[in-house]
Amino acid sequence: MIKIVILVSLIVFDLLTKYLIQDNLFLNQSIKINEYFDLVYVQNFGVSFGLFSGYVSHWILIFIALIVVILIFYLFIKSDKQLEKLAYFFVIIGALSNIIDRLINSYVVDFILLHYENFYWPAFNLADIYITIGIIMLIMSFFIKLKQ
Repeated sequence: MIKIVILVSLIVFDLLTKYLIQDNLFLNQSIKINEYFDLVYVQNFGVSFGLFSGYVSHWILIFIALIVVILIFYLFIKSDKQLEKLAYFFVIIGALSNIIDRLINSYVVDFILLHYENFYWPAFNLADIYITIGIIMLIMSFFIKLKQ
């Protein structure tokens, strides 16, 4: 039950932040927070970093993402390692949140922009952070397995 509450809460938090960005910023508008971090409203019609933007229908991206979530859920169920299960859980949360966003808008809202001087990382959102945390945890679990 607690996992469902966490899943729903993190998805709602991600979608709420995306809504607030859409509602309060113009497309491509940027608000400087500090010298390394801006809030920006970007519509991502592609996958990571906007790859395939304009080349693939959002319905195909949704379908592929759902297949990946089903595969990760299967791995989640089969795993007997707590860290691995938690990693899959975070990836699933992030993926589902971006899928819901794409279903609502036909694109994913990105709004976190990190940079240093003239070097910019592509904009991303909280769901991307959830996925990244999950992948880092998954890598950690693989290294822990190797040590045992």
